[in-house]
Amino acid sequence: MASSRMPGDPIRPYDSQSPDVREMPDIDDISAYLKFSPQNGHIWLDDRRMLLVHASAIGALRRELIETLGLEKARALLTRMGYASGAQDAELASKIRPNSTSFELFAVGPQLHALEGVVKVETVRLEADVTRGKFYGEFLWHDSWEDEVHISSYGIGAEPACWMQIGYACGYTSGFMGQPILYREVECRAMGHHMCRIVGKPVEEWDDVEEDLRYLQAETFVNRPAIKVALQPGAAPPADGMGENMVGASAAFNVACHMLRKVSETDATVLFLGESGVGKEMFARTLHRIGPRAKAPYIAVNCAAIPEHLVESELFGVERGAFTGATESRAGRFERADGGTLFLDEIATLTLSAQGKLLRVLQEGEVERVGDKTTRKIDVRVVAATNVDLRAAVEAGRFRQDLFYRLNVFPIEIPPLRERKADIPLLINHFLKKFSARHRKPIAGLAERVVEGLLNYHFPGNIRELENMIERGVILAPHDGAIDLCHLFTSGERIDTAILALGKHGALNPSAPVGKDEAGESPPQEDIGGFVDRVLDGAASLEDIETRLLTAAVEKAEGNLAAAARMLGLTRPQLAYRLKKRDERA
Repeated sequence: MASSRMPGDPIRPYDSQSPDVREMPDIDDISAYLKFSPQNGHIWLDDRRMLLVHASAIGALRRELIETLGLEKARALLTRMGYASGAQDAELASKIRPNSTSFELFAVGPQLHALEGVVKVETVRLEADVTRGKFYGEFLWHDSWEDEVHISSYGIGAEPACWMQIGYACGYTSGFMGQPILYREVECRAMGHHMCRIVGKPVEEWDDVEEDLRYLQAETFVNRPAIKVALQPGAAPPADGMGENMVGASAAFNVACHMLRKVSETDATVLFLGESGVGKEMFARTLHRIGPRAKAPYIAVNCAAIPEHLVESELFGVERGAFTGATESRAGRFERADGGTLFLDEIATLTLSAQGKLLRVLQEGEVERVGDKTTRKIDVRVVAATNVDLRAAVEAGRFRQDLFYRLNVFPIEIPPLRERKADIPLLINHFLKKFSARHRKPIAGLAERVVEGLLNYHFPGNIRELENMIERGVILAPHDGAIDLCHLFTSGERIDTAILALGKHGALNPSAPVGKDEAGESPPQEDIGGFVDRVLDGAASLEDIETRLLTAAVEKAEGNLAAAARMLGLTRPQLAYRLKKRDERA
């Protein structure tokens, strides 16, 4: 998400009863992003594929979900589906209106809701200030499709029925504000009202918030600490991390959580896969905490941190006198984890010799200390993690095939942060409150362009990088002040500086940080301005520039589309779509 708004540009109070009522922007700019390609069977909203589906068919699916899963589970599923849609539209908003006011930019969400055929939105009251973290929104919904299909199946009832729409509003506004915003449907046509009315506020401003948030939780172990810290700002999570739950609401994150819940009730070996920093150890801790071994020991081992000559003694233990320096008998990590869980992080770093010894222990369920002649039975659940492609490592001869199949009983892929951008506002809020409490430093909020910059950044270090950036921001920001980009991007992180450096009217903003080139030097800002001038003077068309950028990125990445997409700040599907359109033009 990127925009040219200046920080501290709040939406001033909007009241439908006030004589100063601003008209909603024209929707033509949004409509221009909707493309139909019937010859290819595609409908696109910008670079995202859409579907034109009969409301009655979705209504039939909705009813089947209710009858099959029960009302509560169906409501939660549809609410999360709406949240994912709203979060994606929040990323699109500033692309559509890059030089607009905050009110015009926020209006993209309600107008997209109407364009997508969901509902007509009328603003009753709206006030938003990203920098101070303040938000209040009250809206009317006219002719909700969800009400129509719900009433036709179940008639008038006592509970609101616009579940997907509430999820959409929460996802869109959370993305816009950079913090969790919760809406409640206080009136609904499915309850006999003339129209639907919703009210949105930050999570901590609602009472009994867990009742609403459970519909956004894929599992009960998700998002709880963020709620607790939000309600009790002075509370800090336990130092060992065992009481800290996972935070997220995106579809990719929810899939991983569902798999975690499924396997938690068993003793099966679990292998967590994913890039560095995605939270594999957090998943492992949660697996232990929600499983039947929760009261038994949880032992974590970073295999990369153990010297090769000490691997056997560290994992399996050592008897006194086994080698020089072994002055006393000592239990290894397997024995210490007896009855509980042993987490082997970065398991691909083990030598082939250590892998063979580990395989024997996993197969036999017993260990033999170094220098001992007896074996000891152990009952340990083994959980492993790696950021390496183990199948490729097996083919290259760096990892034992038999050990791979022994570990690969129940693999869980943890998605990178760039594929779960809907979680970024929740994570920002979680880390902001966590580090404000830890460092005893109150922070007012985030500058607007911080939210846009973080949503626009591809996070090669994933959640760990975001966590470190927020802690850095808390430390550098003024007391009771707002975190700005200059407090976060201080280590050469590459962001879309051409966009973030633009001011409100397209002029360069000297305070915006600029990324570094390959030599580590910061390019002068006038180079960007000169480039823009040359484009506007007719040196090249926007289409030519895009074609050259795409071609250069793919060539530099040696045909690797995922790597080329990261260079351009795109997702792989977005790059593939642009390449396809380029080829069609050619």
